[in-house]
Amino acid sequence: MENWELDFEWLRVQHLVQDAMRRETLPDLNTVLFLIGMQELGRWKKNFNKEEMQDLMHIAVCRLLGYDGFFEFVGRDEDGWPHWRQVLEMPVQAVHEQERTLKVNAVRYFKDLENEN
Repeated sequence: MENWELDFEWLRVQHLVQDAMRRETLPDLNTVLFLIGMQELGRWKKNFNKEEMQDLMHIAVCRLLGYDGFFEFVGRDEDGWPHWRQVLEMPVQAVHEQERTLKVNAVRYFKDLENEN
């Protein structure tokens, strides 16, 4: 995906999330990851504690990197939380490259959700 296309599609995702969360400002990558984690968990509650928020973001990262074959879904625990297993070693990347990868896959994730509906 070319940079201009990613910028356009990422902005579209940010607006979808902004509208869904009824926020005044565009969400950052961490907010989008948190929302994807909640979607993957399949449960909504008003307040998650700090550890749960970190877990939700981890779930989102695993889900998004699953598109590239780095993680695979292994199932849910007794509390219903999804678990992923790393199957490929991640290449060393600069922070901006890691963010780009997550944004590209977040765009794909939201397109997949739209296609399901």
